[in-house]
Order: sequence, then structure tokens, then C-alpha cells
Amino acid sequence: MDAGIKIYEQLEANEQLVGKINLLLKQLSSSPVCFGVEQLQAIVESPASHLFIAECDGNIAGMLTLGEYPAPTGRKMWIEDVVVDEAMRGRSIGRKLVKHAIAFSEKSGGGALMLTSRPARVAANALYRSCGFVLKETNLYRMNID
Repeated sequence: MDAGIKIYEQLEANEQLVGKINLLLKQLSSSPVCFGVEQLQAIVESPASHLFIAECDGNIAGMLTLGEYPAPTGRKMWIEDVVVDEAMRGRSIGRKLVKHAIAFSEKSGGGALMLTSRPARVAANALYRSCGFVLKETNLYRMNID
């Protein structure tokens, strides 16, 4: 593991961070949604979301968002938007982010921790399995509400 990597929860929004996150989002999705400081502020202020930042040698190297909510069948948590900067890959940063989210989830009361990943993301899927996630056979439905 790289001793220069630190993971922390981002608790404030600023323009500089928004720019760095937008660069990461371009690496995550072929159709990234760029957002501004107001959207970042909503994420960091929400008690239902936690934005974890990976920093390596003073540079933003990756991020992961953890969302949580209570449900009648128990507490649910979702890992979203996991991305490591292409220039920083191969340094176990993604693993550190996922392990940090798992530890945070355990400390904050446990529950079902879930995520989705496209099958084409072979390395990401291998990472999630190696961290203890199991593939759940299900249908995922999505509807965009404007």
C-alpha cells in the first residue's frame, strides 16, 4: 500500500474541488454530468450522503460517495461514483476507498451495503468481489424524473 494515500470525508464545498471532481467524472462516465459548487454543497451537507476523497501526495486521486437511508427491511447503504484518476491507478486507491466505505458503514450501524457496476468494468468488479461483495441476481430498473 502507498503510505502517501489518505482517505477522508469531504465536509465543505469549494470551486477548486468542484473542478477536480468534474475531471474525475469525465473518467467515470462517457456522458458525465458536470455540477457546480451548489450541488457539491448539497452532497456534503446531507446527512444521507458521504463523499470520501482519496488524496495522494497532496493531489485528489479519487472519490467515492456513500448514500444511506432507513427502510422497513433495515438500513440500506449504496456506494456510488467510485473513480480513481487514470494517472493514479494501480496504487490500490480504489481498494482503499471501498475499504474506507465498508469501515465507515460498520462503525455507523451496519446494514446492507450495495453497489452496481457495469460488467465491462472488469477490474472494478474484481475489486468489489475481493472486498467481500457478492453478485446478487436482480433486475435493476431506472427512471429519470425531470
